[in-house]
Amino acid sequence: MMWKNSVAGYGLVSKFLHWLMALLIVGLFALGVYMTSLDYYDRWYEVAPNIHRSIGVLVAILFLFRLFWRWINTRPQSFGTAWEKALSKLVHRLFYVLLFAIVISGYLITTADGQPVFVFDWFQIPATLTLNRQEDVAGVVHQVVAYFTIFIVVIHMLASLKHHFIDKDPTLLHMLITNNPGKELPINPQKENHL
Repeated sequence: MMWKNSVAGYGLVSKFLHWLMALLIVGLFALGVYMTSLDYYDRWYEVAPNIHRSIGVLVAILFLFRLFWRWINTRPQSFGTAWEKALSKLVHRLFYVLLFAIVISGYLITTADGQPVFVFDWFQIPATLTLNRQEDVAGVVHQVVAYFTIFIVVIHMLASLKHHFIDKDPTLLHMLITNNPGKELPINPQKENHL
């Protein structure tokens, strides 16, 4: 079992971070949509936002660690045409920008009235600024960016399925199986690839 990435594929840490963050982000989106349907008298009216905020902070921490882990690790082999590789790189960078925007806008919503962000009663993040219409503007940004992020997630999933079933290259397998150290995954010779 490899903990770190290699040219042949992602290590266990990268895979764990990828799938855990995917699960949490989709779960946060579903919880966020559910929260918008609650009225003041619903027992989840206060509980759901607290859970949403707390998990959101944990995702932010995982996000920072994932950026660090990506920076110190090898990039596995990529596959596809030049435009597919460029688009893949763009989508991954866009994910990072969107997650950053979601985290910051969520923080600004919560702290608009000067209250800190409470994270599961473990710790709190203090409010830093309160601006005119901060909650309203941040709320719109948070919602729009969240929907756009889920749209990009769906595109990302469809692209990985295309690589697997149509191109028949190991792009999807990089995130699904445990690779043997030093052993290259099979490469479709008709597909361009590079480090």
